[in-house]
Amino acid sequence: MPKIIPIKDLKDTAQVSSMVRESAGPVYVTKNGYEDMVLLSTEEYDRLLYTMDMLEKLAEGERAIRRGETVDAFKSVAAIRRRYDL
Repeated sequence: MPKIIPIKDLKDTAQVSSMVRESAGPVYVTKNGYEDMVLLSTEEYDRLLYTMDMLEKLAEGERAIRRGETVDAFKSVAAIRRRYDL
């Protein structure tokens, strides 16, 4: 269940910081009953950035496959071995 707090609760910064760090996800802040902002722990934020980066790399790989810009792995390894005399 998402954590939702009113903006006035941000006055107690120590409590909010503790809540955000202990939360398994985002803490939603409301203003006048409407969503206003989202708070994340730095660990959760880093995890989100990592996930977004990996999804973008996977999507780029899928686009490269559709464009035919891939090389057979066995042929590629064989070429590297020949080139570096391995």
